[in-house]
Amino acid sequence: MTSRSNIADFSIPVTNVPRTDSIIAAIPMHNPSERRALIAEIKSELKRQNAVLVAHYYTSADLQEITEETGGYVSDSLDMARFGNEHSASTLVVAGVRFMGETAKILNPEKRVLMPTLEAECSLDLGCPVKEFSEFCDQHPDRTVVVYANTSAEVKARADYVVTSSIAVKLIEHLDEEGKKVLWAPDKHLGRYIERVTGADMLLWDGSCIVHDEFKSRALGNLIEQYPEAAILVHPESPEEVIDMADVVGSTTQIINAAQTLPNKQLIVATDKGIFYKMQQVAPDKEIIEAPTGGAGATCRSCAHCPWMAMNSLDNLLSVLKTGGNEIHISEKIRIKALQSTQRMLDFARSLDTQVLSHGNA
Repeated sequence: MTSRSNIADFSIPVTNVPRTDSIIAAIPMHNPSERRALIAEIKSELKRQNAVLVAHYYTSADLQEITEETGGYVSDSLDMARFGNEHSASTLVVAGVRFMGETAKILNPEKRVLMPTLEAECSLDLGCPVKEFSEFCDQHPDRTVVVYANTSAEVKARADYVVTSSIAVKLIEHLDEEGKKVLWAPDKHLGRYIERVTGADMLLWDGSCIVHDEFKSRALGNLIEQYPEAAILVHPESPEEVIDMADVVGSTTQIINAAQTLPNKQLIVATDKGIFYKMQQVAPDKEIIEAPTGGAGATCRSCAHCPWMAMNSLDNLLSVLKTGGNEIHISEKIRIKALQSTQRMLDFARSLDTQVLSHGNA
């Protein structure tokens, strides 16, 4: 278990977090005819503007569906970045949270990058402001700085590597083999998990995701008693005691793959329930059960769905296409620095792909 001394002795409070239920209640409701007209207009605008949609698994089923129908891409943050970088469209519309739009702009300065809303933040990003983070890095110059993708462009510019949960363990293993000590930010739960798996020397920023931090081990244990044959799938941003109960620990893509390959007919899932849309697509015969956020200490601000992800809707998607608003801008000085650490992530991921192919996709 990670010692508390391996975590920064301070944290940045994230305040004024919106409630997911309030966000969803404010989204306009449409009858079937209005919804069809809205979707048709979005499709027309995408085609007219040579634009492509890139959406995260945690966005609404409506947005994931229209993304797939229009030739866009629904995935985790790593593959969102890769797809946007490789697609020929002149405009990328990123449905997710702000750091995802910024990552798209870092990699594609020549493209227009729009988002349905610029109010869609991330608690990990907000809890890791660049001034305090830079000071923390300066106090530990002997460490290689690795930041999770859920950070601002300015924080990425201060880092040596950017990483997503899908390749985090492999990258830290690689750095550990090179004898490097790591400064990790911002998610302490993911950092603890990686340290336990790899044995690497890691110093952790004290941040957490408001969605995953709400999963409770005691309530999960009670749910397991109700579904004893269910497999437990957990995202590593969850607390350590929840991770310890998992059959599978992995990124969103890895959880979806597990849903498809596991023999269990019931799956208890501890991550944002926006992922259920894709899981049900690949495993329509399985029952997907939401891991509980109840129990001692639960606040349930999110109730297993990110309030900022919920801000993305068909209505503000159409609005941004019509107005050209909510465009992502990053200073070129910051972008170039952030590109170095972000490109290292893509290059490392590509090297892993090559290794898999060379071993017969084993």
